[in-house]
Amino acid sequence: MTPANDNTPRLIAMNEVCTVTSLSRAMINKLRASGRFPRAVDLTERRVAFVRAEVAEWIEQRISARATA
Repeated sequence: MTPANDNTPRLIAMNEVCTVTSLSRAMINKLRASGRFPRAVDLTERRVAFVRAEVAEWIEQRISARATA
């Protein structure tokens, strides 16, 4: 088994993205369509995943933005 901190990109499914961002699937798709959310990785024709670190960075940006707003 690979250690969790080996710096290998990790993919997370849409359901987990919804959970960690507190956003609905529809809202995530709207943000994706407008280019305001990390790009998905196509796994199959009907399945996508996201790079966990990119989603975490997006969340951190939202948190940082509140301090400047």
